[in-house]
Amino acid sequence: MDRGNLNNLASEIIDFIYDSPTAFQAVSSVKSILDESGFDELQLNKKWSIKKGGKYYVTKNLSAIVAFTVNSTNIEESGFKIIGSHSDSPTFRIKPNAEMSVENTYLKLNTEAYGGAILSTWLDRPLGIAGRVVLGGGDSILKPIERLIDFKRPMCIIPNLAVHLNRSVNDGYKLNKQIDMLPLVGILNDSLEKDNYIINEISKELNVDKANIIDFDLFLYEFEKGCIMGANNEFISIGRQDNLSMAYTSVKSLVEATEGRGINVVSIFDNEEVGSSTKQGADSNMLLNILERICISLGKDREEFFESIYSSYMISADLAHAVHPNMGGKHDPTNRPVMGGGPTIKINANQAYTSDAYSTSVYKNICQIAGVKYQEFVNRSDERGGSTIGPISSTHIDIPSVDVGCPILAMHSIRELGCVEDYINMYKTFKTLFSL
Repeated sequence: MDRGNLNNLASEIIDFIYDSPTAFQAVSSVKSILDESGFDELQLNKKWSIKKGGKYYVTKNLSAIVAFTVNSTNIEESGFKIIGSHSDSPTFRIKPNAEMSVENTYLKLNTEAYGGAILSTWLDRPLGIAGRVVLGGGDSILKPIERLIDFKRPMCIIPNLAVHLNRSVNDGYKLNKQIDMLPLVGILNDSLEKDNYIINEISKELNVDKANIIDFDLFLYEFEKGCIMGANNEFISIGRQDNLSMAYTSVKSLVEATEGRGINVVSIFDNEEVGSSTKQGADSNMLLNILERICISLGKDREEFFESIYSSYMISADLAHAVHPNMGGKHDPTNRPVMGGGPTIKINANQAYTSDAYSTSVYKNICQIAGVKYQEFVNRSDERGGSTIGPISSTHIDIPSVDVGCPILAMHSIRELGCVEDYINMYKTFKTLFSL
Protein backbone atom coordinates (compact mmCIF):
# COMPACT_ATOMS: atom_id res chain seq x y z
CA MET A 1 0.00 0.00 0.00
CA ASP A 2 1.41 3.38 -0.97
CA ARG A 3 2.15 6.26 1.36
CA GLY A 4 -0.89 8.24 0.20
CA ASN A 5 -3.26 5.49 1.28
CA LEU A 6 -1.43 5.14 4.57
CA ASN A 7 -1.96 8.82 5.23
CA ASN A 8 -5.66 8.47 4.42
CA LEU A 9 -6.01 6.03 7.31
CA ALA A 10 -3.95 8.32 9.54
CA SER A 11 -6.22 11.25 8.70
CA GLU A 12 -9.27 9.12 9.46
CA ILE A 13 -7.82 8.23 12.87
CA ILE A 14 -7.06 11.88 13.64
CA ASP A 15 -10.57 12.97 12.62
CA PHE A 16 -12.17 10.19 14.66
CA ILE A 17 -10.14 11.04 17.76
CA TYR A 18 -10.80 14.77 17.43
CA ASP A 19 -14.53 14.13 17.09
CA SER A 20 -14.37 11.92 20.21
CA PRO A 21 -13.16 14.09 23.10
CA THR A 22 -14.75 11.76 25.69
CA ALA A 23 -15.95 8.16 25.81
CA PHE A 24 -19.50 9.38 25.17
CA GLN A 25 -18.57 11.11 21.92
CA ALA A 26 -16.37 8.15 20.94
CA VAL A 27 -19.35 5.79 21.10
CA SER A 28 -21.47 8.32 19.22
CA SER A 29 -18.80 8.48 16.50
CA VAL A 30 -18.74 4.68 16.26
CA LYS A 31 -22.53 4.61 16.03
CA SER A 32 -22.40 7.02 13.09
CA ILE A 33 -19.96 4.75 11.24
CA LEU A 34 -22.11 1.68 11.91
CA ASP A 35 -25.35 3.42 10.95
CA GLU A 36 -23.83 4.50 7.64
CA SER A 37 -22.71 0.90 7.06
CA GLY A 38 -26.18 -0.58 7.52
CA PHE A 39 -25.93 -1.87 11.08
CA ASP A 40 -29.12 -2.15 13.14
CA GLU A 41 -29.22 -0.95 16.74
CA LEU A 42 -30.47 -3.38 19.39
CA GLN A 43 -31.80 -2.43 22.81
CA LEU A 44 -30.60 -4.16 25.97
CA ASN A 45 -34.09 -4.10 27.51
CA LYS A 46 -35.91 -5.53 24.49
CA LYS A 47 -35.99 -8.95 22.85
CA TRP A 48 -33.50 -9.48 20.01
CA SER A 49 -34.27 -10.95 16.62
CA ILE A 50 -31.08 -11.47 14.67
CA LYS A 51 -30.39 -13.52 11.56
CA LYS A 52 -27.60 -14.72 9.29
CA GLY A 53 -26.15 -11.87 7.26
CA GLY A 54 -27.29 -9.31 9.81
CA LYS A 55 -25.19 -6.49 11.24
CA TYR A 56 -25.98 -5.18 14.71
CA TYR A 57 -24.76 -3.10 17.63
CA VAL A 58 -25.79 -2.32 21.19
CA THR A 59 -24.60 0.43 23.57
CA LYS A 60 -24.34 0.68 27.32
CA ASN A 61 -24.16 3.86 29.41
CA LEU A 62 -23.60 5.76 26.12
CA SER A 63 -19.89 5.08 26.72
CA ALA A 64 -19.45 1.42 25.67
CA ILE A 65 -20.54 -0.33 22.48
CA VAL A 66 -20.52 -3.88 21.08
CA ALA A 67 -21.01 -4.41 17.33
CA PHE A 68 -21.19 -7.72 15.49
CA THR A 69 -21.87 -9.32 12.12
CA VAL A 70 -23.51 -12.73 11.73
CA ASN A 71 -21.52 -14.41 8.97
CA SER A 72 -22.83 -17.93 9.62
CA THR A 73 -25.00 -19.64 12.20
CA ASN A 74 -22.77 -22.65 12.88
CA ILE A 75 -21.12 -20.76 15.71
CA GLU A 76 -20.68 -23.94 17.73
CA GLU A 77 -17.89 -24.71 15.24
CA SER A 78 -16.78 -21.26 14.02
CA GLY A 79 -17.24 -19.36 17.28
CA PHE A 80 -16.86 -15.66 17.94
CA LYS A 81 -13.88 -13.67 16.65
CA ILE A 82 -13.58 -10.75 19.04
CA ILE A 83 -11.49 -7.57 19.08
CA GLY A 84 -11.69 -5.63 22.35
CA SER A 85 -10.54 -2.08 23.07
CA HIS A 86 -11.67 0.82 25.25
CA SER A 87 -13.20 4.26 24.79
CA ASP A 88 -11.72 6.20 27.70
CA SER A 89 -8.41 8.04 28.13
CA PRO A 90 -6.70 9.87 31.02
CA THR A 91 -8.19 13.31 31.60
CA PHE A 92 -9.75 15.54 34.25
CA ARG A 93 -13.39 15.37 35.32
CA ILE A 94 -15.19 18.50 36.49
CA LYS A 95 -16.47 18.12 40.06
CA PRO A 96 -19.91 19.18 41.28
CA ASN A 97 -20.02 22.76 42.58
CA ALA A 98 -16.85 23.30 40.57
CA GLU A 99 -16.65 27.10 40.45
CA MET A 100 -13.87 28.65 42.56
CA SER A 101 -12.92 32.34 42.80
CA VAL A 102 -9.34 33.42 43.41
CA GLU A 103 -8.25 36.88 44.54
CA ASN A 104 -11.81 38.03 43.82
CA THR A 105 -10.61 38.20 40.22
CA TYR A 106 -10.17 34.79 38.60
CA LEU A 107 -12.66 31.99 38.05
CA LYS A 108 -11.28 28.47 38.01
CA LEU A 109 -12.83 24.99 38.10
CA ASN A 110 -12.41 22.25 40.67
CA THR A 111 -11.49 19.01 38.90
CA GLU A 112 -10.50 15.44 39.68
CA ALA A 113 -7.92 13.45 37.73
CA TYR A 114 -9.31 10.51 35.77
CA GLY A 115 -6.71 7.82 35.09
CA GLY A 116 -2.94 8.19 35.03
CA ALA A 117 -2.17 11.22 32.89
CA ILE A 118 1.30 12.74 32.51
CA LEU A 119 0.28 15.86 34.39
CA SER A 120 2.88 18.29 33.08
CA THR A 121 1.69 17.82 29.49
CA TRP A 122 -1.68 19.35 30.38
CA LEU A 123 -0.17 22.70 31.33
CA ASP A 124 -0.44 25.82 29.13
CA ARG A 125 -2.72 24.19 26.55
CA PRO A 126 -6.15 25.52 25.57
CA LEU A 127 -8.66 22.98 26.84
CA GLY A 128 -12.18 22.15 25.72
CA ILE A 129 -15.00 20.67 27.78
CA ALA A 130 -17.24 17.81 26.67
CA GLY A 131 -19.26 14.90 28.01
CA ARG A 132 -22.83 14.02 28.97
CA VAL A 133 -25.67 16.02 30.56
CA VAL A 134 -28.70 14.46 32.25
CA LEU A 135 -31.97 16.39 32.03
CA GLY A 136 -35.33 16.19 33.73
CA GLY A 137 -38.66 16.38 31.98
CA GLY A 138 -38.64 12.88 30.49
CA ASP A 139 -41.45 10.33 30.50
CA SER A 140 -40.03 8.40 33.45
CA ILE A 141 -38.37 9.31 36.73
CA LEU A 142 -36.20 6.20 36.35
CA LYS A 143 -35.15 7.11 32.81
CA PRO A 144 -34.11 10.77 32.59
CA ILE A 145 -33.03 12.33 29.32
CA GLU A 146 -29.35 12.10 28.33
CA ARG A 147 -27.71 14.59 25.96
CA LEU A 148 -24.14 14.69 24.71
CA ILE A 149 -22.36 18.02 24.83
CA ASP A 150 -19.15 19.38 23.33
CA PHE A 151 -18.73 23.13 23.56
CA LYS A 152 -16.21 22.94 20.68
CA ARG A 153 -14.21 25.92 21.79
CA PRO A 154 -11.23 26.47 24.10
CA MET A 155 -12.79 27.22 27.48
CA CYS A 156 -10.01 26.97 30.04
CA ILE A 157 -6.29 26.51 30.59
CA ILE A 158 -4.01 25.22 33.37
CA PRO A 159 -1.20 27.80 33.56
CA ASN A 160 2.32 26.94 34.61
CA LEU A 161 4.02 28.83 37.40
CA ALA A 162 6.80 31.02 36.02
CA VAL A 163 10.30 29.61 36.42
CA HIS A 164 11.24 32.75 38.37
CA LEU A 165 8.78 31.67 41.09
CA ASN A 166 9.56 27.96 40.85
CA ARG A 167 13.30 27.59 40.40
CA SER A 168 13.14 23.82 40.97
CA VAL A 169 10.65 23.20 38.16
CA ASN A 170 13.35 21.65 35.95
CA ASP A 171 14.74 19.57 38.80
CA GLY A 172 11.71 17.34 39.22
CA TYR A 173 8.91 19.48 40.66
CA LYS A 174 5.96 17.32 41.79
CA LEU A 175 2.62 18.64 40.59
CA ASN A 176 -0.25 18.46 43.07
CA LYS A 177 -3.54 17.46 41.43
CA GLN A 178 -5.67 19.55 43.79
CA ILE A 179 -3.47 22.63 43.76
CA ASP A 180 -1.52 22.82 40.51
CA MET A 181 -3.95 21.23 38.05
CA LEU A 182 -7.09 23.35 38.36
CA PRO A 183 -8.03 25.09 35.09
CA LEU A 184 -8.48 28.84 34.80
CA VAL A 185 -11.70 29.91 33.05
CA GLY A 186 -11.59 33.70 33.01
CA ILE A 187 -11.77 37.00 34.84
CA LEU A 188 -14.84 37.65 36.98
CA ASN A 189 -17.03 40.54 35.83
CA ASP A 190 -20.67 41.33 35.13
CA SER A 191 -20.82 38.74 32.34
CA LEU A 192 -18.85 36.06 34.20
CA GLU A 193 -20.21 35.41 37.66
CA LYS A 194 -18.73 32.99 40.14
CA ASP A 195 -21.78 30.81 40.74
CA ASN A 196 -23.30 28.33 38.29
CA TYR A 197 -20.88 28.99 35.42
CA ILE A 198 -21.07 25.37 34.23
CA ILE A 199 -24.87 25.18 34.52
CA ASN A 200 -25.23 28.48 32.68
CA GLU A 201 -22.97 27.31 29.86
CA ILE A 202 -24.82 24.01 29.54
CA SER A 203 -28.14 25.84 29.43
CA LYS A 204 -26.97 28.07 26.59
CA GLU A 205 -25.25 25.30 24.62
CA LEU A 206 -28.17 22.86 24.76
CA ASN A 207 -30.87 25.54 24.78
CA VAL A 208 -32.53 24.09 27.87
CA ASP A 209 -33.87 25.61 31.05
CA LYS A 210 -31.32 25.58 33.87
CA ALA A 211 -33.92 24.05 36.18
CA ASN A 212 -34.04 20.97 33.94
CA ILE A 213 -30.32 20.22 34.30
CA ILE A 214 -30.06 17.43 36.87
CA ASP A 215 -26.40 16.37 36.59
CA PHE A 216 -23.47 16.02 34.21
CA ASP A 217 -20.32 14.03 33.41
CA LEU A 218 -17.97 16.64 31.95
CA PHE A 219 -14.28 16.23 31.12
CA LEU A 220 -11.41 18.36 29.82
CA TYR A 221 -9.67 17.69 26.52
CA GLU A 222 -6.95 19.31 24.43
CA PHE A 223 -8.69 21.60 21.98
CA GLU A 224 -5.96 21.69 19.32
CA LYS A 225 -6.36 19.05 16.63
CA GLY A 226 -3.63 16.49 15.94
CA CYS A 227 -1.50 16.22 12.83
CA ILE A 228 0.57 13.96 10.62
CA MET A 229 4.23 14.87 10.92
CA GLY A 230 7.82 13.67 10.54
CA ALA A 231 10.46 13.75 7.81
CA ASN A 232 8.30 11.48 5.62
CA ASN A 233 4.93 12.06 7.27
CA GLU A 234 5.45 8.84 9.19
CA PHE A 235 4.10 9.96 12.58
CA ILE A 236 0.68 10.75 14.07
CA SER A 237 0.69 13.36 16.84
CA ILE A 238 -2.55 13.52 18.85
CA GLY A 239 -3.80 12.57 22.28
CA ARG A 240 -6.15 9.69 23.08
CA GLN A 241 -4.48 7.36 20.58
CA ASP A 242 -4.57 5.16 23.68
CA ASN A 243 -7.03 3.74 22.93
CA LEU A 244 -9.29 5.36 20.35
CA SER A 245 -6.89 4.40 17.56
CA MET A 246 -7.55 0.74 18.26
CA ALA A 247 -11.28 1.33 18.65
CA TYR A 248 -11.46 3.01 15.25
CA THR A 249 -9.23 0.46 13.53
CA SER A 250 -11.27 -2.46 14.86
CA VAL A 251 -14.56 -0.89 13.78
CA LYS A 252 -13.19 -0.10 10.33
CA SER A 253 -12.04 -3.72 10.04
CA LEU A 254 -15.45 -5.04 11.10
CA VAL A 255 -17.25 -2.88 8.54
CA GLU A 256 -14.90 -3.75 5.67
CA ALA A 257 -14.24 -7.46 6.32
CA THR A 258 -15.75 -9.99 3.92
CA GLU A 259 -16.26 -13.75 3.63
CA GLY A 260 -15.77 -14.52 7.29
CA ARG A 261 -17.29 -17.40 9.24
CA GLY A 262 -18.98 -17.43 12.62
CA ILE A 263 -19.64 -14.09 14.25
CA ASN A 264 -17.27 -11.11 14.17
CA VAL A 265 -17.43 -8.93 17.27
CA VAL A 266 -15.97 -5.55 18.22
CA SER A 267 -16.30 -4.68 21.91
CA ILE A 268 -15.33 -1.19 23.04
CA PHE A 269 -15.41 -1.03 26.83
CA ASP A 270 -15.28 2.04 29.05
CA ASN A 271 -13.30 2.77 32.21
CA GLU A 272 -10.15 0.76 31.39
CA GLU A 273 -8.00 3.64 32.66
CA VAL A 274 -9.51 3.33 36.15
CA GLY A 275 -9.62 -0.46 36.51
CA SER A 276 -12.59 -1.56 34.35
CA SER A 277 -14.75 -2.37 37.41
CA THR A 278 -17.96 -0.78 36.13
CA LYS A 279 -21.12 -2.08 34.47
CA GLN A 280 -19.69 -0.93 31.11
CA GLY A 281 -16.12 -2.03 31.82
CA ALA A 282 -14.24 -5.19 30.89
CA ASP A 283 -14.54 -6.40 34.49
CA SER A 284 -18.27 -6.96 34.04
CA ASN A 285 -20.50 -9.52 32.35
CA MET A 286 -21.48 -7.04 29.63
CA LEU A 287 -19.75 -8.84 26.75
CA LEU A 288 -20.49 -12.33 28.07
CA ASN A 289 -24.20 -11.53 28.35
CA ILE A 290 -24.29 -10.09 24.84
CA LEU A 291 -22.63 -13.18 23.38
CA GLU A 292 -25.15 -15.43 25.15
CA ARG A 293 -28.05 -13.31 23.89
CA ILE A 294 -26.72 -13.64 20.34
CA CYS A 295 -26.80 -17.42 20.73
CA ILE A 296 -30.29 -17.37 22.22
CA SER A 297 -31.59 -15.21 19.38
CA LEU A 298 -30.13 -17.65 16.87
CA GLY A 299 -32.00 -20.52 18.54
CA LYS A 300 -29.03 -22.05 20.36
CA ASP A 301 -29.36 -23.67 23.76
CA ARG A 302 -26.96 -23.14 26.66
CA GLU A 303 -24.81 -26.13 25.75
CA GLU A 304 -24.41 -24.76 22.23
CA PHE A 305 -23.54 -21.36 23.72
CA PHE A 306 -20.66 -22.93 25.65
CA GLU A 307 -19.54 -24.78 22.53
CA SER A 308 -19.47 -21.43 20.72
CA ILE A 309 -17.46 -19.76 23.48
CA TYR A 310 -14.84 -22.48 23.44
CA SER A 311 -14.53 -22.25 19.66
CA SER A 312 -13.71 -18.53 19.90
CA TYR A 313 -10.67 -16.25 19.86
CA MET A 314 -10.10 -12.73 21.17
CA ILE A 315 -7.63 -9.94 20.49
CA SER A 316 -7.24 -7.40 23.27
CA ALA A 317 -6.15 -4.34 21.31
CA ASP A 318 -4.39 -1.62 23.29
CA LEU A 319 -1.25 0.34 22.53
CA ALA A 320 2.29 -0.72 23.35
CA HIS A 321 5.49 1.08 24.35
CA ALA A 322 8.01 1.73 21.60
CA VAL A 323 11.68 1.99 22.60
CA HIS A 324 12.24 5.63 23.54
CA PRO A 325 15.01 7.29 21.50
CA ASN A 326 16.33 9.14 24.57
CA MET A 327 15.60 6.52 27.23
CA GLY A 328 16.58 3.18 25.72
CA GLY A 329 17.69 1.85 29.10
CA LYS A 330 14.06 1.73 30.26
CA HIS A 331 13.35 -1.18 27.94
CA ASP A 332 14.03 -4.92 27.93
CA PRO A 333 17.48 -5.79 26.52
CA THR A 334 16.22 -8.28 23.91
CA ASN A 335 12.58 -7.35 23.20
CA ARG A 336 12.65 -3.79 21.91
CA PRO A 337 9.71 -2.84 19.65
CA VAL A 338 10.11 0.29 17.55
CA MET A 339 7.66 2.46 15.69
CA GLY A 340 7.35 1.28 12.11
CA GLY A 341 8.26 -2.27 13.12
CA GLY A 342 4.71 -3.61 13.04
CA PRO A 343 2.05 -4.68 15.56
CA THR A 344 3.45 -5.58 18.96
CA ILE A 345 2.48 -8.69 20.92
CA LYS A 346 2.55 -7.92 24.65
CA ILE A 347 3.75 -10.63 27.03
CA ASN A 348 4.05 -10.78 30.82
CA ALA A 349 4.93 -13.76 33.03
CA ASN A 350 2.60 -12.49 35.77
CA GLN A 351 -0.34 -12.23 33.35
CA ALA A 352 -0.58 -8.46 33.23
CA TYR A 353 -1.20 -9.35 29.59
CA THR A 354 -3.27 -12.34 28.56
CA SER A 355 -0.95 -13.57 25.78
CA ASP A 356 0.39 -17.12 26.03
CA ALA A 357 2.20 -19.33 23.54
CA TYR A 358 -1.05 -20.65 22.06
CA SER A 359 -2.87 -17.34 21.60
CA THR A 360 0.32 -15.64 20.44
CA SER A 361 0.89 -18.34 17.81
CA VAL A 362 -2.60 -17.77 16.43
CA TYR A 363 -1.89 -14.05 16.06
CA LYS A 364 1.47 -14.77 14.42
CA ASN A 365 -0.36 -16.96 11.92
CA ILE A 366 -2.73 -14.07 11.22
CA CYS A 367 0.23 -11.74 10.66
CA GLN A 368 1.73 -14.22 8.20
CA ILE A 369 -1.50 -14.43 6.20
CA ALA A 370 -1.80 -10.63 6.22
CA GLY A 371 1.83 -10.19 5.13
CA VAL A 372 2.63 -8.15 8.21
CA LYS A 373 5.74 -8.30 10.38
CA TYR A 374 5.25 -8.32 14.13
CA GLN A 375 7.24 -7.48 17.27
CA GLU A 376 7.14 -8.61 20.89
CA PHE A 377 7.14 -6.51 24.04
CA VAL A 378 8.16 -7.61 27.52
CA ASN A 379 8.89 -5.24 30.41
CA ARG A 380 12.30 -5.09 32.00
CA SER A 381 12.23 -7.56 34.88
CA ASP A 382 12.86 -4.74 37.36
CA GLU A 383 10.15 -2.43 35.97
CA ARG A 384 6.43 -2.68 36.64
CA GLY A 385 4.35 -2.15 33.51
CA GLY A 386 0.69 -1.50 32.86
CA SER A 387 -2.15 -3.86 32.06
CA THR A 388 -5.08 -4.02 29.64
CA ILE A 389 -8.63 -5.27 29.26
CA GLY A 390 -7.24 -8.66 28.17
CA PRO A 391 -6.67 -10.42 31.51
CA ILE A 392 -9.67 -8.65 33.05
CA SER A 393 -12.00 -9.78 30.28
CA SER A 394 -10.56 -13.31 30.45
CA THR A 395 -11.87 -13.67 33.99
CA HIS A 396 -15.38 -13.46 32.53
CA ILE A 397 -14.88 -15.06 29.11
CA ASP A 398 -12.34 -17.88 29.32
CA ILE A 399 -11.26 -18.14 25.70
CA PRO A 400 -7.80 -17.87 24.11
CA SER A 401 -6.82 -14.19 24.06
CA VAL A 402 -3.78 -12.21 22.96
CA ASP A 403 -2.75 -8.66 23.86
CA VAL A 404 -1.47 -6.64 20.91
CA GLY A 405 -1.06 -2.97 20.04
CA CYS A 406 0.76 -0.45 17.93
CA PRO A 407 3.96 0.81 19.60
CA ILE A 408 3.84 4.51 20.47
CA LEU A 409 5.79 7.10 22.43
CA ALA A 410 4.54 9.36 25.25
CA MET A 411 1.64 7.11 26.27
CA HIS A 412 -0.79 8.99 28.55
CA SER A 413 0.60 12.36 27.51
CA ILE A 414 -1.94 14.89 26.31
CA ARG A 415 -0.09 14.47 22.99
CA GLU A 416 0.93 10.91 22.07
CA LEU A 417 3.10 9.93 19.10
CA GLY A 418 2.23 6.96 16.90
CA CYS A 419 3.33 5.63 13.52
CA VAL A 420 1.18 5.66 10.39
CA GLU A 421 2.51 2.38 9.00
CA ASP A 422 1.90 0.50 12.23
CA TYR A 423 -1.77 1.41 12.17
CA ILE A 424 -2.27 0.19 8.63
CA ASN A 425 -0.51 -3.08 9.47
CA MET A 426 -2.66 -3.50 12.56
CA TYR A 427 -5.74 -2.88 10.41
CA LYS A 428 -4.59 -5.63 8.03
CA THR A 429 -4.37 -8.17 10.86
CA PHE A 430 -7.79 -7.20 12.23
CA LYS A 431 -9.40 -7.48 8.81
CA THR A 432 -7.65 -10.80 8.22
CA LEU A 433 -9.04 -12.22 11.47
CA PHE A 434 -12.55 -11.11 10.58
CA SER A 435 -12.24 -12.57 7.08
CA LEU A 436 -11.22 -16.07 8.22
